[in-house]
Amino acid sequence: MTAIAETTGSPAAWPDTYGDEAKPRVGFFTDTSICIGCKACEVACKEWNVIPEDGLVWTGESYDNTSTLGANSWRHVAFVEQRKPLRTDRETATLDYDIASTGGTPVEGEPLRWLMSSDVCKHCTHAACLDVCPTGSLFRTEYGTVVVQEDICNGCGYCVPACPFGVLDKRHLPRSPGDAPLALPLLGEKEDGRVWKCTLCYDRLKGGHEPACAKACPTDSIQFGELDELRERADARLDKLQTQGWNGAQLYGRDPDDGVGGFGAFFLLLDEPEVYGLPPDPVVTTKHLPSMWTTTAIAAAATVVGTALAFLGGRG
Repeated sequence: MTAIAETTGSPAAWPDTYGDEAKPRVGFFTDTSICIGCKACEVACKEWNVIPEDGLVWTGESYDNTSTLGANSWRHVAFVEQRKPLRTDRETATLDYDIASTGGTPVEGEPLRWLMSSDVCKHCTHAACLDVCPTGSLFRTEYGTVVVQEDICNGCGYCVPACPFGVLDKRHLPRSPGDAPLALPLLGEKEDGRVWKCTLCYDRLKGGHEPACAKACPTDSIQFGELDELRERADARLDKLQTQGWNGAQLYGRDPDDGVGGFGAFFLLLDEPEVYGLPPDPVVTTKHLPSMWTTTAIAAAATVVGTALAFLGGRG
């Protein structure tokens, strides 16, 4: 319980449990300042992991057709349109204006920038999904990443609300005319029932290859490597952007002392995390489990004692 209650910068029991088979911890550093929103990462992820199609709807959210991470979207590219300058020196694109309405007089346009970011499972240092999984389906690999073993997932769903980022999700499959009728509350969906998420291409890592999304990224916005090296690279990149006056540049998930002990997949953002749909101060949801169990035990003991005293007093 101590390991759950007190977050540190290193995963519990890792790498000791792997002995000589342990590898350096690896992860992603996503530099959103050079993301062009091409979605090559989404396509590569789906192709390599044979993930069912989704996102075939018009969301009305700019060019974002998947909206969020899920069982069938292990990568999600967010598009955020803002009326803010890209840099603090106001070097920026501007909104179009009707020059006829100004009598032919040029006017300063309103600033415009697009923030694009490829989101993914954070592979947390202290992962609540691991804490609550009753079957051991979720486990930490020798690379320090967090993976679901679908063959032993029982579909209990405990991990879904445990994730502070909403990454984990159960898979639903489209129905075909030959499927037997299903009762409510499935409402026309064929249930897979198991949880699916990014594995950081565990199979590719074991073969000595980088994850498919990082391999496919044309701008190196998604960078893969050993976590310590990625943090150094991120620090240097942040210093450069701040020196150049980029508006809002900050690291998210890089700090090993945050509420989840740091991310295995962290980001350089150009605005506050909430703008990208990310929690501003995530905390491992099992942090208070020890105190909760203690409180429960005290309450149960008090109930037993109270009941016994009431019974004895009634007999007297």
